[in-house]
Amino acid sequence: MSGGHVSESGRVSIFLAVAMTGVLVIISLAYDGAGQLRSLQRADNLAAEAARSGGQVIDRARAIEGGPKEIDEAGAQDAVADYLRAAGGVRGHDVSFPVVDGEKQIQVRVRITYRRDLLGLFGLDNSVTVTGEATARALTGAP
Repeated sequence: MSGGHVSESGRVSIFLAVAMTGVLVIISLAYDGAGQLRSLQRADNLAAEAARSGGQVIDRARAIEGGPKEIDEAGAQDAVADYLRAAGGVRGHDVSFPVVDGEKQIQVRVRITYRRDLLGLFGLDNSVTVTGEATARALTGAP
């Protein structure tokens, strides 16, 4: 009889170990999932602000001649790079100038890395790269 008691006690210990591991995995998923979501929101916010910075750089010579106010691509790329450098933590970015309904816009894609604090303990990659994207029009309200 006592052998059955030890066996049952061992099963309870194994069950508790497995259950605790499961609970730790769930906590890790929640914690790192929330952190990754915050990083994604930050990437979107950085992309939006960088696109606004680039959208403020218009081709002044063309505007002075009476032409349409249009984004100066080289100046806008510099403005985006300057903004993202000052913000810090950006792994990389891309800038493009799509034309929508005949109007040149600026599109910025930002990549940042989130370091997983807990999920790395369970064999997943220690970091993940998230991407944020935003598009802006030329800001023409101010001279």
